[in-house]
Order: sequence, then structure tokens, then C-alpha cells
Amino acid sequence: MATYPDTRLRRGQRLTATNDFEETYAQGRSWRGRFMVLWLRRGEGAALRLGVVASRKVGGAVQRNRAKRRLRTAFRLNRSAFKSDGDVILIARGGIVSASWADVVADLLYLAKKAGIST
Repeated sequence: MATYPDTRLRRGQRLTATNDFEETYAQGRSWRGRFMVLWLRRGEGAALRLGVVASRKVGGAVQRNRAKRRLRTAFRLNRSAFKSDGDVILIARGGIVSASWADVVADLLYLAKKAGIST
């Protein structure tokens, strides 16, 4: 029987507290891509958790939810390629809803490499 890696995003693997988001933004480590902005928080308690944000610039509620879902899924499926020494916030940009899946994943991996959390 084949075993597959765990690709779930459990509660402990998500950023939910406002303090964590504010601390991440205060550290000022961000990288901009075509479809997303990656913010990185290092320090105490950082353990490769994910936070996702989509503003109204992305579109209406349906587009924002789709953008966030795409970001979470891209992160989940490629999580094994990341080092676990920092929390990540992904902010959706306008073109993500209409972008191809391969372009979204490529953008995430490119930004992770620039941030130093991927090989």
C-alpha cells in the first residue's frame, strides 16, 4: 500500500492571531511576485505557519475567496520544499484569479527561493 505525504493545513500550521500578522509586517521582510506578495516572520514561535490575505483590489467576495484558496493549496502542496524556520503570509495580487495554476505555483516557489526558505 502506498503512503502519501500529509498535505493538510492543520490549525497549528495556520497564522490566525492579529499579533502574528502585525509582527510579520513590522519585521518588513517582503518579496513581490506577479500574483502574490510573500511576507516572512522569523523569531520566537515561527514554525512555517501560513497566513493568507486578499484585499478588495483582487475583486469581489467570490474572487477573493478563490484567490485565498489557490494560495493555500499552492502552499500546502509544495510545503515539503520549504525550510521550517519562518512563518509565511501570502497576499494575493490582482491577476491571481485568472492566472494558470502552473504560473501561481512557479511564482510561489520563486518568491520562497528569494526569501531563502526554499532550495
